[in-house]
Amino acid sequence: MELHKKKKRHRRCIKCCGCCIATILLLVVIMLVFGFTVFRVHEPSIRMNSVKIDGINYLNTSTTLQPNVNLTVSVDLSVKNRNSMSFKFNEATTSLFYDDVAIGEALTPPGTTKARRTLRMNVTVEIMVEKILSIPRLGSDLKSGELPVSTYTIINGRINMLNIIKKNIEIEMNCNMMVDLRNQYVRDIDCKKNVSL
Repeated sequence: MELHKKKKRHRRCIKCCGCCIATILLLVVIMLVFGFTVFRVHEPSIRMNSVKIDGINYLNTSTTLQPNVNLTVSVDLSVKNRNSMSFKFNEATTSLFYDDVAIGEALTPPGTTKARRTLRMNVTVEIMVEKILSIPRLGSDLKSGELPVSTYTIINGRINMLNIIKKNIEIEMNCNMMVDLRNQYVRDIDCKKNVSL
């Protein structure tokens, strides 16, 4: 009789252990499925929506362009987060270049792009006119009515999911464009993006 009770207890113990192992395996499979689908880290993307130069009329001739003239470039950027978790980023830096010389820089405050959302940012870069005036090719560009400029934006941030999935991300965007001085607008915007996970 005691042998029969021991066998019953042994069978119950095996069934209990089998159920626990099956539950653990099921949880592991569910976590793997979520890990490869829902919680997979996608690259956030950055896009330049528009560029506007305030004070562009001063660029018509070098005689109207003086060091005390106020020129600003307004850049409308979008950061799209395709992840199921938020993307928190530090200060973003946008630099403006003419003939490979930095003529302006702006910092965008830190922020967060919510899960599967797009965040628009307006960046205003104040141009250092004295640097433009020191560039030798300025006179010929003003005569041609076209001023080639470029921007460089870098955003460093992190995607964090319940302190389990953490991924540092760096987004870089380099844009070349032409400032049309006669028609007073920016055209031929060509941007190249790079995302490092």
